[in-house]
Amino acid sequence: MSNTKNFEENLEHLFVEESQIPEQHRIEEIHQKRYLSNGEMKNWDGEVHEVYSPVYLKTADGLKQKLIGSYPVGTEKEAQESLTAAVEAYNDGRGEWPTMNVSERISHVEHFTRKMIAKKETVVKLIMWEIGKSYADSIKEFDRTVEYIYATIDALKDIDRDSSGFQIVEGIAAQVRRSPLGVVLCMGPFNYPLNETFTTLIPALIMGNTILFKPPKFGTLLHYPLQEAFQEAFPKGVINVIYGRGNVIIPGLMQSGKINVLTLIGSSRVANELKKQHPKVNQLRAVLGLDAKNASVITAKADLDLAVKETLSGSLSFNGQRCTALKIVFVQRNIADEFLKKFNEAVSGLKFGLPWEEGVNLTPLPEPYKIDYLNDCIKDAEAHGAKVVNENGGKTKASFFYPAVVYPVNKDMKLYYEEQFGPIVPVVPFDDLEEIIQFLINSTHGQQVSIFSQDSDELAWLIDPLVNLVSRVNVNSQSQRGPDVLPFTGRKDSAEGTLSVTDAIRSFSIRSLVAFKMNESNNSLINEIVNSDKSNFLSTKFIF
Repeated sequence: MSNTKNFEENLEHLFVEESQIPEQHRIEEIHQKRYLSNGEMKNWDGEVHEVYSPVYLKTADGLKQKLIGSYPVGTEKEAQESLTAAVEAYNDGRGEWPTMNVSERISHVEHFTRKMIAKKETVVKLIMWEIGKSYADSIKEFDRTVEYIYATIDALKDIDRDSSGFQIVEGIAAQVRRSPLGVVLCMGPFNYPLNETFTTLIPALIMGNTILFKPPKFGTLLHYPLQEAFQEAFPKGVINVIYGRGNVIIPGLMQSGKINVLTLIGSSRVANELKKQHPKVNQLRAVLGLDAKNASVITAKADLDLAVKETLSGSLSFNGQRCTALKIVFVQRNIADEFLKKFNEAVSGLKFGLPWEEGVNLTPLPEPYKIDYLNDCIKDAEAHGAKVVNENGGKTKASFFYPAVVYPVNKDMKLYYEEQFGPIVPVVPFDDLEEIIQFLINSTHGQQVSIFSQDSDELAWLIDPLVNLVSRVNVNSQSQRGPDVLPFTGRKDSAEGTLSVTDAIRSFSIRSLVAFKMNESNNSLINEIVNSDKSNFLSTKFIF
C-alpha cells in the first residue's frame, strides 16, 4: 500500500510550476519566421503552427502545456519553389554541387558540422522540450549524429581511394566511381528527429544530390538553428527546407516526377501512398525505414536475469518509441510466471519524471492522442482475456503514461499485430518454438528479433529460419540499430534499401564508369586529362 501511495503522490506531482524548472533547462520561445530556400533565409508572414511541449506546467488554471514556439505552415507554392531551386541546383547533373570533386564536397560537410557543433546547446534543449526525450539522451542523440557525419566522411574517403585507380579487363580500361542520383526528398521521424534524419540527409548530400528536407511533425523547431549553417556551408539551392502539412505540399512534389529519391523514416502506409503518386515509379529510388514489430523470444533455456534486463531496455527505452524497440515478448509457458515477476520488478525500478531530471527513464509522450490509443489497446486486450499485470501499469497523468505489461496476449488482440510504438509490453506465452516462426512468417513486418537462450542447439535451430524472415537476429541482446557500421534494413513492410555508414553512401548514389579501349591514342588522351586535373570524375587523386 505504501508503494502505491508513493507512486500516486509522485504521479500527482510529476509536473511542476515554471519557476521550479532548473535555470539551465528553461527555454525561451522560438517563433520561426524564416526558412531556407534557394540559398536564402526567406521571410515568412503567413500561417504558423504553435509548438507545445509534452511537458505540462502547473498554473493557477490547472495543468497547461508549455508553449515553446512556432514554425511556418508553408503551402504548395513554397514547396514548388524549393523544388525548382533543387532541380536547378542539380541541373541534370551539371550543377556545381553534383560535379564537384569528392574532397571539396567533404570540406563543405565538415564546414557545416563545425557550425552545427556550435549550436549543440540550443539543439539539445529543443530535442528535450519538443519530444520529451531525457536531457542525457538528447545529448547522446546530438553527439551520435556528429559521430555519424564524421564516420560518413571517413567511409566516403575509403570508397574514393578504392576507386582512384583503373580496372583493366580484356583490353578495356575503366574507372568506376559513384555519382549522385538527383533531387532527394528527405523526411525524418519524430523519435530521433536529428539522428535518424541526418543518417539519410547527410549521405544524400555528401554524394552530390540536392535536397528537399521536410522536418518531422514533432521535432521541427530543433532544425531551425541549423538552417543558417546549411546556408553558409553549401551552394545555393543544394539544400532547401520545406514546411507545411504533408497532405498539402507532398503530393504535388511527387506528382511532378522531379523527385529522384524518396527517403522516409515513418509508416509503410505513407510510403506506399507517396510512391504511387510518382508518375515514373521506375525512375524513383526509395530508401525507407518503416514499421516494425520486433519480438523478444525467451526460452526455458535462457539466462532469465539477462533476458529481463535486455528486454526491459529494448521495450521501454525512450518509452518504447523506437522502430527498433522490442514490441512483443514471447516467453515459454513454463517460465512465464517467473519472467513476469522479475520483469515487473524491473519495470517498477524505472524512474519516471521530467526530461531534465537526472537518471530519468520514463518521460511524457509527445503525440497528443497517443494515450487514447494505448488505452484502447489495453481495453481490447482485456476484452479478449488479458490484463495489466504490473503494479500501476497504464496509469496516466496528462501526457504521461506509465508502462503497462499485458498478459496473456493472443492472436485475437490488436497488441499481437499492431506496432504500439509506446510503453505497453505485450507478453505472449508459447509452448513450441514453431509458434515463433509462424508469427514471423505471418507478420507484415520483418526488421529484427531477439532470441534469449543458452542452448547452442536451440539457438542454431532458430537462427537458420529467422535470418530469412527478418534482417537482424540478436542473440541474448536487445534489438537495436547500432553500431552504425552494420547494415540496417528490414524485410516486408519494415524497410526498403539498406542504411549504415557505408550502405547509405551506396543507397544515395549509383556506380558510373568511364571506359575506353586501350590504344596509343586513348591512353594519351586519358593521361592528359588525369595529369592535368581536367576532370573531377576521372581522377587518380588520393584523399587522405
